[in-house]
Amino acid sequence: MKKILLALFAYFILSNSSYALIEVDITRGNLDPLPIAVSPLHVDTKSEQDDNIKVKELGNDISAIIEKNFRNTGLFNPLKKDAFVQKPDIAHLKPRFEDWRLIKAQALVTGKLLVKDGKLKVEFRLWDLTAAQEMTALAFTTTPSNWRRVAHIISDKIYERLTGEEGYFDTRIIYVSETGLKSERIKKLAIMDQDGANTKYLTLGNELVLTPRFNPTNQMVTYLSYFRNMPRVYLLDIETGVQEVVGNFPGMTFAPRFSPDGKKIIMSFAKDGNSDIYTMDLETRVVERITNHSSIDTSPSFSPDGKYIVFNSDRSGLQQIYVMRSDGSNVKRITFGKGIYGTPVWSPRGDLIAFTKVRKGRFFIGVMRVDGTGERLLTENFYQEAPSWSPNGRVLVFYRETKAGSKGEGFSASLWSIDITGYNERKLKTKTDASDPSWSSLLSK
Repeated sequence: MKKILLALFAYFILSNSSYALIEVDITRGNLDPLPIAVSPLHVDTKSEQDDNIKVKELGNDISAIIEKNFRNTGLFNPLKKDAFVQKPDIAHLKPRFEDWRLIKAQALVTGKLLVKDGKLKVEFRLWDLTAAQEMTALAFTTTPSNWRRVAHIISDKIYERLTGEEGYFDTRIIYVSETGLKSERIKKLAIMDQDGANTKYLTLGNELVLTPRFNPTNQMVTYLSYFRNMPRVYLLDIETGVQEVVGNFPGMTFAPRFSPDGKKIIMSFAKDGNSDIYTMDLETRVVERITNHSSIDTSPSFSPDGKYIVFNSDRSGLQQIYVMRSDGSNVKRITFGKGIYGTPVWSPRGDLIAFTKVRKGRFFIGVMRVDGTGERLLTENFYQEAPSWSPNGRVLVFYRETKAGSKGEGFSASLWSIDITGYNERKLKTKTDASDPSWSSLLSK
């Protein structure tokens, strides 16, 4: 999201990190979640009433979002507030460390807020209760309507300080909203915050839309839509609502993805009776053919450095995953296991590739190293596919369908997420059925 929308007039460090004894094991999922206390933010008595915001409740509301974010990771165990031993304003000044340790808390989040002159100022502090010291303190000034984003940004800063990796809370997920009978589905583009709030519909549903994908550098989206039964690739600026047609591509198999720098899109479409992989320069509209093979090559995804492309192809007989250089040279098959592989997506970290696997009528979401070794199947179900990475490479979001009856009854599609350790699988709340998710980059970057 553009910085002007957040209107961060100040974003400064009050005190920085010092050595602390807290250690969050991010390799083991939710086996040993860290007990953390998130105190309600103290509302400064000098705060002015805002006609659109319930100022008195803001401290509790921001705290609740931070708490929910932590709980959803599976890495933290937010403690119940009825066990807290200090009032929010006193704890923010100086916690009684020994009292907080009595309720088994290892980390404590405190804060205060002030609404004045049409601005919202929020301070927070992260305390290491084991070492009895402050770890981090930050302050933000923005417009009161941005209070939810402030809660997500605070969550990201705390997550990064405790785990050593970037957070993913100040992000959004775009997906295909689905309503109606299975045989007559109405599909719209929809977008929401990663926690399910602020759902917005971006298309009207009068045209079929498929596979939206975020630009990794900004809030631009590319997707496939059928206009008069003709597949078209669109670009949509989420912030301005401006939409443009990239081109008409008869016979396209999958919607395009962006290159890491956002300047190109990569796609597969059928030309002269054969499906190959192409790139298009978004500025010049020059199309370049990357593969030229008699088999079906689809689902391309760039490595984060842009040097390689992963894709799936049936050139070996069954559909498998291959890696090649970005110019199409040095093609190597990397999967040799039993089953059919598809929808490979390179992790933002560059160390893993997520994929869908079908074996014996069951669908799996898994990850593997970029050379195909270390394959791990994270989740199994009747039908699930389309994994998409959180911007820090920690979590995958995908969609899952239920089996329908002979008349289409009982059918549903929903979004799910899972940690790359294979733990913390959970269903994401959406207002309608949902499919084809794509995770944005951090909005605050």
